[in-house]
Amino acid sequence: MTGETDLKTLLTSLSPRLDSQEYVFCTFKDGQYGDYAALKPIASFLEAEGLTLVLERDVADKQCINYQGAFRRITLNVHSSLDAVGLTAAVSTLLAEQGISANMIAAYFHDHIFVNADNAQRALQLLQSDNL
Repeated sequence: MTGETDLKTLLTSLSPRLDSQEYVFCTFKDGQYGDYAALKPIASFLEAEGLTLVLERDVADKQCINYQGAFRRITLNVHSSLDAVGLTAAVSTLLAEQGISANMIAAYFHDHIFVNADNAQRALQLLQSDNL
């Protein structure tokens, strides 16, 4: 199944959904893929400085793992193609104009936006509006 590439279609079909869970970004110096699998990260990225994991906040708190800030995930339920041009720019610009940071992660089927937990409802409302 091929994802959508037409920006106009993508922007009119976002169907954003706000996850009730809070997430945190954690880093583990010298970490490798597969390390910390018991923490059940929803995303990981290996950087030169270490392994970044996106974890449920409760899991990080129970394990006394350091993090800065709590985020909520907004999933754009439109099936966007990894080759689509402009979706990330349009969404992040809309949120930036309202002072909301957007940490974007593109997965195979959907794009996911992690916004500060305090701004999550407002970000969702903006993405549901006709402002895009």
